[in-house]
Amino acid sequence: MDLSERKLRILQAIVGDFIRSAEPIGSRTLSKKLDMGISPATIRNEMSDLEEMGFLTHPHTSAGRVPSDKAYRLYVNNLMQKYELPEEEKQIIAEKLTKNVSELDRTIQHAATLLSELTNLTSFAITPSQESNHLRYVNFLPVDESTVVLMIVTESGRVTNTAIKIKTSYKEENLSLLSKVMTYNYKGKTLSDILTHDIIRNFETDIEAMSRLVETIRPNFISTLENMLNVDLFMDGVTNIFSIPEYNDIGKAKVFLEMINKKKHFTDVLVRRDNGVIITIGNENQEDLMRDCSLITATYHIDGKLVGKLGVIGPTRMKYDEVTSIIEYITDNISQTFKITGGEEKDE
Repeated sequence: MDLSERKLRILQAIVGDFIRSAEPIGSRTLSKKLDMGISPATIRNEMSDLEEMGFLTHPHTSAGRVPSDKAYRLYVNNLMQKYELPEEEKQIIAEKLTKNVSELDRTIQHAATLLSELTNLTSFAITPSQESNHLRYVNFLPVDESTVVLMIVTESGRVTNTAIKIKTSYKEENLSLLSKVMTYNYKGKTLSDILTHDIIRNFETDIEAMSRLVETIRPNFISTLENMLNVDLFMDGVTNIFSIPEYNDIGKAKVFLEMINKKKHFTDVLVRRDNGVIITIGNENQEDLMRDCSLITATYHIDGKLVGKLGVIGPTRMKYDEVTSIIEYITDNISQTFKITGGEEKDE
């Protein structure tokens, strides 16, 4: 059975109404909203056909119908209209993402928070894989007589600060020299290249005069680089689910929170997703815990190279047009901001 123009209009109206109201819609209600000049009986027959075709489901407690995963997929692919963000929202996004642009992690965390605030959904962001990220400089900052902070800054703007307990006394000029030597040795190299080279021999050869400092700093430097290679997951708005009707069901809320709490697994799922704007709806998700959810992800670029992901997860009843436009606008802003910043840094 083909989808006629009338069936498509009826289905589009049902999906749109259900996304807004979270209430099943009946034929009589729909006939009042549609300006199609057809009776409730005709609409009821069309809705029965749509249900038989798998586009609608019929909750036992209601005379109305609700969209299926198949209906949402058709809506996203063919019926959804482009949503234009208000200029005020665009300005808010641009202003918030241009703060602290020298620190990638903080900007990505801001982006996740902003996405949650604008969509009222649970948002997430993962930092790019750092394997091909290049080291910009190393610095050691004295804190007290037994503690220094190891700062590593990459060309993409990734900053890490690691407090190190020093076993012996040190002079600030030695820390300054050590910073310069290590920056000279490793500037421009990728983090993975630094770790695969003979880093121990480099330490012993280049800074032999400060061997007691090196004894403590070397393992911390290596472990910090290894940690930087890991992908970080930022999440925000987890409690937003409690204002969503679907999660009034304690069982569904528990499943959702269980899924979110498995951060390592959730991160792996996000990393494996394709680049670009990807929308998976309900049973399209391979993971059992995500079968009642929709997942929207988009990729962003740092200096045109490193790629991370940003997105939301929530019920299948989602404002796909609005949410997708917000995500696209945020990721475009991140990519553009760090493309400009990266270029300016290289010209210095």
